[in-house]
Amino acid sequence: MSNATLSRRPIRRFWGWGNDDAVLSAQEKSTLGMMLLALGTAYTDHPVPQLAEFVLPTPRLVPPAALANQFSASPLDRLNHAGGKSYADCARMWLRQAPPVPDWVAYPENELVIVDILDWAQTHNVAVIPYGGGSSVCGGVEAAVGTSYAGVVSLDMERLSRVLEVDPVSRAARIQAGALGPELESQLKPHGLTLRHFPQSFEFSTLGGWIATRAGGHYATQATHIDDFVESTRMVTPSGILQTRRLPASGAGPSPDRLVLGSEGTLGIVTEAWTRLQAPPRFRASAAVKFVDYLQAAQCVRVLAQSGLNPSNCRLLDAAETISSGVGDGSHAILVLGFESADHPLQPWMARALELVADYGGRFDADAVARSMDGANTDEHRSGAAGAWRQAFLRMPYWRDPAVGMGVIMDTFETAVTWDRFPDFYANVKADVAHTIERVTGQEAWISCRLTHVYPDGPAPYFTFVARPADGSVASALAAWRDIKLAANAAIIDHGGTSTHHHAVGRDHRNAYEREVDPLFRAMLAAAKHRVDPHGILNPGVLFDPLHRTVGITGALAPRPKSQFSV
Repeated sequence: MSNATLSRRPIRRFWGWGNDDAVLSAQEKSTLGMMLLALGTAYTDHPVPQLAEFVLPTPRLVPPAALANQFSASPLDRLNHAGGKSYADCARMWLRQAPPVPDWVAYPENELVIVDILDWAQTHNVAVIPYGGGSSVCGGVEAAVGTSYAGVVSLDMERLSRVLEVDPVSRAARIQAGALGPELESQLKPHGLTLRHFPQSFEFSTLGGWIATRAGGHYATQATHIDDFVESTRMVTPSGILQTRRLPASGAGPSPDRLVLGSEGTLGIVTEAWTRLQAPPRFRASAAVKFVDYLQAAQCVRVLAQSGLNPSNCRLLDAAETISSGVGDGSHAILVLGFESADHPLQPWMARALELVADYGGRFDADAVARSMDGANTDEHRSGAAGAWRQAFLRMPYWRDPAVGMGVIMDTFETAVTWDRFPDFYANVKADVAHTIERVTGQEAWISCRLTHVYPDGPAPYFTFVARPADGSVASALAAWRDIKLAANAAIIDHGGTSTHHHAVGRDHRNAYEREVDPLFRAMLAAAKHRVDPHGILNPGVLFDPLHRTVGITGALAPRPKSQFSV
């Protein structure tokens, strides 16, 4: 058995976010250090986990001989596919206590190999975990499948990463599901087109992963999810291939694409999709707006969302969030507002938006706004508070990793709720989660919130919490995190929100999902799973209880296997 990894991409950190050679800048260390001082600890470089510190179990099965050259059991491949990039995933690695690792990692060269792997897996009772970029933060790609399987294979889609066709007339492309964000954009650029779907994980997540998890992108209004860009899908299931028809829209019964979207690898392996494209933006306008009163700022955002102006960026940071993003001192809420277009200048849209902002007491730098609309200042939208927030947003996962090694919990949870409920929801969720943080850590809670996406009928609040147990140990932090996560799940459901707006259900949100979704619909979905995956081999434990392998979800929920909530 070779120890050589079969991955063709740059070496990824198995213990954290990004590539293995990623480092923090001096400025980032300084910013992180200030955050840590507020928690009563100083920034300290701890030795990062090393591959040699992990002893992995011997694979329990042998892959099919005809496909053996596309299977890897190298320690690096197995550790990299043991989980995603949630706080708990990283904390367990810092403890040198890996999550359950897959027996093998498969790197199929084409769709036919995927068919053969699923046939083999059904015959030999092998669980198969679809794997895109491994950026899941909700336990979506773990090998924690219970004890009733003969083995686990993580099926990595990295070799199916090409743009296969481009239709410039309809502005659409047929793209393989394993393409990372930068890979697909670089292949579309020569055609003068872009998908323009930029989740925070863009660099390390795939089209197939976006589809399977209904990923949210950077647009704050209108095309907020990958759903809005999907024209058709192709999915390999243990019972055959599902190919939907390529159409701009259809009223022909329930949409099959809607069943594929959000299926999280439980119904099949998404292998490719036709996606809607657009021309890159030529015109931009941006503003950073300060508000003294956060709830008044939220009312302003509601009016903007209902105005029909459809800003591309409309992210409201509460006062605490401005500190962690490095764009404020905690005395004001900040609205990061932006417009973009490939067709027309944006002065009228921004002017009207700023009239609404002024009506609600917002203050902004008019000269900076004017510069952002000046065609000569192409990078103005990357400067000032808006630019600082953007940079912090992209780099935040890198800041988190060293903090985990210092026993600090840095994590998030996100949801969506209607506008009429938002003021109470915001206060009550923060209070509930803060109470749990203080109970399990003995320390004062630090919770912030930003609105990442906004709709005419409600916002998507995204909460960040930072905490540190009194003894400062990673083990205590992980134990505290479990309680905090459960409290957050309960709070957002209790107060009227959804279990997830764009991070997916996975294993970590399943207890909230089961409260949110009508039991009859869950039974309908389970029946669909039983039809395409009769042996229950696909991603057991995600969306469905893995013990209900042949009959799907029933009224009573059996105990879940060890996952993110267990060391």
